Amino acid sequence: MKLAINIVDAFTDKQFKGNSAAVIVLDDWLSDTLMQSIAMENNLSETAFLVAADTADNGVIAFNIRWFSPVTEIDFCGHATLASAHVVFAKYTQHNSIEFRADAVGSMQVEKKHDGFIQMNFPNRAPTEPEYIPSALLDGLSITPQKVLQNGQAYFAIYDNEDDVMIVEQDASELRKLAPYDVVVTAPGQHFDFVSRYFWPANGTDEDPVTGSIHTGLAPYWSQQLGKKALEAYQASKRGGVLRCVVESDRVLISGQTVGYLTGEISIK
Repeated sequence: MKLAINIVDAFTDKQFKGNSAAVIVLDDWLSDTLMQSIAMENNLSETAFLVAADTADNGVIAFNIRWFSPVTEIDFCGHATLASAHVVFAKYTQHNSIEFRADAVGSMQVEKKHDGFIQMNFPNRAPTEPEYIPSALLDGLSITPQKVLQNGQAYFAIYDNEDDVMIVEQDASELRKLAPYDVVVTAPGQHFDFVSRYFWPANGTDEDPVTGSIHTGLAPYWSQQLGKKALEAYQASKRGGVLRCVVESDRVLISGQTVGYLTGEISIK
C-alpha cells in the first residue's frame, strides 16, 4: 500500500522553523496500530490523518482529522491542523474555507486569509486554579512559578518575566509523572504580548517546538491579564514560532503561516 505524505513547517514563514507535521489524506481510516506505527516512524511532533467527510451545510468542504504523536494518539493538535489546512488548500485551490472535525474538540472552521496566514477557529479552553499543585510539577521545573493553573490539556506555570521562561529547565522524569497532563511555562513578552514553552515528556517529546492547542488556554488567560482581545504570541523553542490569537467569548481564533517541506509517498508492506 502506498500513501501520499506531506511534511509542513507550521507557525512560521521560514523553512526549518516552527513545528513540522506530517499530513496523510486517506480514503478510509487505517487501524489505530498502523497509524501509530506511521507516526512513530515519521518521528515528528504529530502526524495528522484526514478522511473526507460530508460537506458542511454551508458548502464548505470537510474532513475528519486525527492526530498521533510518536507515543500516542492526541486529542487536539493545533500545528498539525494548520499543516493539514496547508495541504488541503494546495489541493483545492478554489476553496478559502475548510471544516475539520474531531471527537474531542468538535467542528473547527479554518480560513485562508489574504495576508498568507491561515486562521483556525478553536474552542476556548481557559485554565483555572487546580485543586492542588502536584509536587512533581514543582520538582520538575528549575524555577518555581508565581502561579499555577490547569485546563484539560496541561498545567500552566506562570512567571513574571520572559527571562524565566527562556532559562527554566525541566526534569522530564518528574513531569512525566503528571500524565496525562503536559506543562506550559509562560510570561509576558518583551517583543510579543506573551511567550511560552511547552514540555510534554508524557505524551510526546521533551519539548514541543510550537503548540497551537495550548494557545486556546494561553490566549484567554493573557487576554484577561493584559486587557486586550487580539494578541501576538511567541513560543520560544529552538525552532520558535509566531501565533496570532483573538479571543471571542467561547472561541479562540489562532492564525499562523506555513511552509511546505516535503511531498512524497510512503510504502506500507
